[in-house]
Amino acid sequence: MSRRRKKKSRFEDHMSESWLLPYSDLLTLLLALFIVLYAMSSVDSNKFNELSDAFNMAFEGETEAGKNNSPMPAESLTDTLRDKGDEKEEDYTDAEIGELSYIQQKMNTYIAKNELAEKLDTSLTDEGLLLTIRDHVLFDSGVAEVRERDEYVAREIASLLVMEAPRNIMVSGHTDNVAIRNADYESNWELSVMRAVNFTKLLQESGKLDPALFSVKGLGDYKPVAKNETDAGKARNRRVEILILPQTSLVEGR
Repeated sequence: MSRRRKKKSRFEDHMSESWLLPYSDLLTLLLALFIVLYAMSSVDSNKFNELSDAFNMAFEGETEAGKNNSPMPAESLTDTLRDKGDEKEEDYTDAEIGELSYIQQKMNTYIAKNELAEKLDTSLTDEGLLLTIRDHVLFDSGVAEVRERDEYVAREIASLLVMEAPRNIMVSGHTDNVAIRNADYESNWELSVMRAVNFTKLLQESGKLDPALFSVKGLGDYKPVAKNETDAGKARNRRVEILILPQTSLVEGR
């Protein structure tokens, strides 16, 4: 009499396959460990790419073992977010550059109309739109008060600074390296500070500019744009600068 073949229970069938998931997880962890150890020996772009590809393969393999229940691989998610962020930042920057370029064009038109090319200059920098005013346009030597006959320059510049979209504005004073010591100022640093302060006061007289968006600093002879070895170089270093910051600085509170 033949023996009946004992049927396997459903529980035994389930147990016979249950080891696959933890086994695949263990293989994934071991693979990741060896790749990290290999990459740590000498990090370069090729090995980093190998590491990235290996992790992607590992995560994809784990997804198949887990019947597509694992989340999106970390690298893919990071790349997606980074690509979206870069696109947004690039569009915003382009728009802001366009606005600053428009303001610069208005200033250049005023400079050309009033034949002030040797006295005023504009440039787009990494920090924003910079308007440079030579000190002989506004001040007598060693004096921080704007000459009365030149106050109109400050008023004209104030009108150019009235913008539909408000921006932070930094006014800074600069001098050459010729030492100064008189009854009013003991150093070029003090002179540069007061020149920036007095010029900013004139800008505010129009009542159309928000004082909360202005800041003032004096840099003395510590930020020269030319060598102080010649009279021409010293003349370039004696200046007041108005820096119109991008709108990002307003949002970030800088």
